[in-house]
Amino acid sequence: MQKIILASQSPRRKQLLEWAEIPFEIVVKSTEETYPEDLPIEEIPIHIARQKAIVVTETITKMVKLSQEPKIILAADTVVVLGDKIIGKPVDRQDAIDILISLSGNLHRVITGVVIQQGDQEIAFSDITSVQFHELTKQQIEFYVDKYKPYDKAGAYAIQEWIGVVGIKSVSGDFYNVMGLPVSRVVQELEKLKRKELKE
Repeated sequence: MQKIILASQSPRRKQLLEWAEIPFEIVVKSTEETYPEDLPIEEIPIHIARQKAIVVTETITKMVKLSQEPKIILAADTVVVLGDKIIGKPVDRQDAIDILISLSGNLHRVITGVVIQQGDQEIAFSDITSVQFHELTKQQIEFYVDKYKPYDKAGAYAIQEWIGVVGIKSVSGDFYNVMGLPVSRVVQELEKLKRKELKE
């Protein structure tokens, strides 16, 4: 498979691409993760992922020769949604505790928006996974927050860590989507892109 550009510094996305044995390099440029207020929730992570991809594409275009084949850019953004409210990354310890208290015993959705760009071609989609937590005690929540410090994670947790092992009752959908990338769908879309290139 052609080497791609991952427009993300997430160690989870890096790990998933490595597990899928997709060759890649990381190029990240800071972007404002903003979106129109009237945008449907399912489209918000796609919108933010597209912003990431566009900035990296502009950067890469300046670096490569015009004669070279356009690079494949992969960008993603993940949001955690409880009811109709997006839950972002916690700002501090108390915020992380409060977030996990709100998720305890409840069903929430994890939505990852993915954008794959190559030249003037774009593939964009979102993947939704439903996650049901057991009722968590305050002691469990505080233990997790203090030991794992999930301040860089939307929803204040990582499913592959202790809280996922002991606290999650069920997962409906792609498990790896909750980690930050629906990697099997990404592989399928990259294969489609490759086949299209071969036909042309």
